[in-house]
Amino acid sequence: MRKKIFSKKADAEAVTEGRDLSGKNIVITGINSGIGHETMRVLALRGAHIIACARSMEKAQKACDSITGKTTPVVCELSDMASVKNCAETIQALNIPVDVIICNAGIMALPKPQVKDGLELQFLTNHMGHFLLVYLLQEQLKAANKARIVMLSSAGHMAASKRGIDFDNLDAAKSYGAWQFYGQAKLANLLTAIAFNRHLGDAGVTANAIHPGVINTNLARDVGGLVGIAMKTAPVKRLLDMSIAKSIPQGASTSCFVATHPSLDGIGGRYFANNAEAKPTKLGRDEELAEKLWAYSVDYLAPYIKAA
Repeated sequence: MRKKIFSKKADAEAVTEGRDLSGKNIVITGINSGIGHETMRVLALRGAHIIACARSMEKAQKACDSITGKTTPVVCELSDMASVKNCAETIQALNIPVDVIICNAGIMALPKPQVKDGLELQFLTNHMGHFLLVYLLQEQLKAANKARIVMLSSAGHMAASKRGIDFDNLDAAKSYGAWQFYGQAKLANLLTAIAFNRHLGDAGVTANAIHPGVINTNLARDVGGLVGIAMKTAPVKRLLDMSIAKSIPQGASTSCFVATHPSLDGIGGRYFANNAEAKPTKLGRDEELAEKLWAYSVDYLAPYIKAA
C-alpha cells in the first residue's frame, strides 16, 4: 500500500490544488450531474480541456455552460453501443491525444431486470459501454504522455456472486438480484481496469479503479423497494450525511486524485478509495477473470470494434 497523502474527507479541489492541467484533454462520462459534474468542474478549473459526455447533447451542453473552462460537449448513451461508437468517432475526429478517460457514469440496483441487446442493463451500461469507449480510444490514449484510465467501480463489487461474473446468466434469464447484478457490473469495472492496464501498459497507459464513497446523488434514482424509498427520505439522508456519506465534492476527490496526482505516475492495475490505495475482494484482484471478461467483451462488441 502506498503512503496516504490526503484524508478521506478531502474534496476534489483539495486533491488537485497546485495542479496545472493546461494542455491536458480529459474525457469524462456522466458529466451532467453528481460527482461527474463536480469532477468536470474541478479539472476544468485546473486548466484541462474536458470532453464532456452525456446521454444527450442538451444535457452535455447545459453542463458545459454551467462551468468555467474549456469544454467540448459530446453525446454518449452508454446503453447504446452505436452511440458509444459515434462518441468515440467524434473524439477521434478532434485529432487530439486523450490524456485521461474517467468512466464515471452508471446506473444502480434496478429493482426489476431490464434486458437490452442480450445483456442485463446494468452490465451493458456500466461495463460494456465504458469498455467499448476506452477500447476505441486506445490510439488516442497511446498518443498522450502517460495517459490514465480511471474506472469508477464501487465497494458494491463485494455484492457480486461467488463466481464474480456469471457469464451464463448475463441476461438475467436464470435469476436476478438488484444488488448482486450491480455488484457484478462494478466488479466488471474493476476487472476492466486491470485488463486495460495489462494490455496498454507497454504504451505508457495506466488504468486504475476507484470507489468514490457513499454519496447522495441521483445514482440512487432507480433503487427500488424499501431501501430505495428510505434512501430518498430526509431523515435517512441526514443520517447518511452524519455517518458514512460524503458530499459530492468529497465524492469526486478520488477520481480527481487518481486521474491527476503525480505520485501515481506509472501506477496501474490498482483499486483506490478515500484518496488512497485500497484492497478489493479476491475476485477484484483476479487477473485470469479479468482476461476472461476482456475476451468476452471483445467478442460481444466485435461488430462495433471491427467496423471501427
